[in-house]
Amino acid sequence: QVHLVESGGGLVQPGGSLTLSCVASGSIRTPNSMGWYRQAPGKQREFVACVTSGGTIDYADSMSDRFTISRDNRKNMLILQMNNLKPEDTAVYYCNVGRTIANMQNPTRFGSWGQGTQVTVSS
Repeated sequence: QVHLVESGGGLVQPGGSLTLSCVASGSIRTPNSMGWYRQAPGKQREFVACVTSGGTIDYADSMSDRFTISRDNRKNMLILQMNNLKPEDTAVYYCNVGRTIANMQNPTRFGSWGQGTQVTVSS
């Protein structure tokens, strides 16, 4: 079982920035992919971005212009740098660990999640 702890969320004004972190522990297979997801109120959880242990990155459409994903393989840590935040970015952000990039794009594939971290973009 994989244990996931997300952090770094908060309240930020439109145009602001936040850096989210996720640490994964437990039964983590390698190679793997780590990804970010978000769930806004009343909406389904959606894929944001992922990165493989080899460094291949994939973003959901329109995410790459403001978001940057990175990871530290030694620490099983995942980072999401978010710039120029907009009110529509308000959501709970989650991370997860999977295998291939193709698998990462569908959040329904995951049976368990961490507690997430709340990001609120508001003036």
